[in-house]
Amino acid sequence: MDAPILAALADPARWRLVRLLAERPRSVGVLAQLAEARQPQTTKHLQTLERAGVVNSQRTGQRRIYALQPGPLRDLAVELNQLADTADRAGATFHRYGSGLNAERRAAAAPGWADDRSFRFHRSLPGQPDLVWRHLTDPALLATWWTPDDLRVSELVFEARPGGRIVHEYRDVEDADASEPVAGRAEGAVEEVRPGERLAYRLSPLLPDGGTAFTAHVDLSLRTTGTGTELDASWRITDSTVDSADFIAGIEIGFGQSLDKLAATLAPGTRSSSWDD
Repeated sequence: MDAPILAALADPARWRLVRLLAERPRSVGVLAQLAEARQPQTTKHLQTLERAGVVNSQRTGQRRIYALQPGPLRDLAVELNQLADTADRAGATFHRYGSGLNAERRAAAAPGWADDRSFRFHRSLPGQPDLVWRHLTDPALLATWWTPDDLRVSELVFEARPGGRIVHEYRDVEDADASEPVAGRAEGAVEEVRPGERLAYRLSPLLPDGGTAFTAHVDLSLRTTGTGTELDASWRITDSTVDSADFIAGIEIGFGQSLDKLAATLAPGTRSSSWDD
């Protein structure tokens, strides 16, 4: 975005001149009268607008006439509309999470408040079950998708055997030097492993004091199709604490975003979609 244009338009007096020039080209003297300002001040404002490319001028006899240049304003409007559209998309998820969070906090009145609550997910994935399975169990491949948007894996342990240990720690995606506190950490264990068919594990997000917020019992089943793999996932909550509301409110959106990233990772043409080892 053009900073000089923004700076030029930010002043209310200059914005008043822009509005006047949008009606038609005008001289410095007339602009000063209409803006109820002194002519020297008006001249300085117009010179600032001209340097920014918002207006141009030419001398006619003893007068200098200024005219508005619509191109830079249209370019600015396009950028602002793009920003607004981007904010709409990001804000929809943010407000959806906020609504869910408020509801969960109201419901979290006592321990066990969310026990046996379940969440279900389904994705039709490109790639056969053996490839999808590797993305579900290989830590290097898990790290490519197993966080919601705006987060990155900072520590990941996944021992794909019954009783195997799971550690899933994540940070803000822009926290490159790990200077901020971790955004979240969960620990758990694998319960059932049927390669290419079914994976079950339990996972408990940790509270800031190190206690567990709740335990999620996650069950993933795979079914081959002619074009790829049908993945069904279910989460069942037990051991929910009062402090678990924030975590539970984010499951539907967060894990949904992770599965969307998995689908994108498996799409033809991506590097990991064709890994054979």
